Amino acid sequence: MESGLTSLLSVSIDFETSHLFFPRIIHWIMAVLFVIILATKTIPFLAAVKRGERTLPILGESMDGFRFFGTLALIVAYFYLMAVVGNLFPYTGYGFLFVSMVFVLLMSLMYMHEWTKKGVIIVVINAIVAPSLVWFILAKLFKITLP
Repeated sequence: MESGLTSLLSVSIDFETSHLFFPRIIHWIMAVLFVIILATKTIPFLAAVKRGERTLPILGESMDGFRFFGTLALIVAYFYLMAVVGNLFPYTGYGFLFVSMVFVLLMSLMYMHEWTKKGVIIVVINAIVAPSLVWFILAKLFKITLP
């Protein structure tokens, strides 16, 4: 009786694949949620488009080309310059810090509709404080190496 209870309470862990347990669960949950979203939102929308009650939002809509292409250019420049500036200050995370400050500033200014003095001051403060806080938490508290 004792050996049966002991085997029931014992746990064996395969360390080569144990780290994949929770990501698999999360992937399946996300897949199920994606199917639910498709069934509840997309299918009725497409049926309304087919009946002529709605139109596809992509067709016939005007596009803000400056913001669209500006965002793409800033993202590409952000990742490229993070490595370049990071190589100037190796193993300090300053590449992440300085480039993130500029990135947040330019993105915020690009998406501001009205440039008021108060709005620009808030954007500048946010561009300095938010990346600095993230850099401090990741690089100093958690000792995560940043570019």
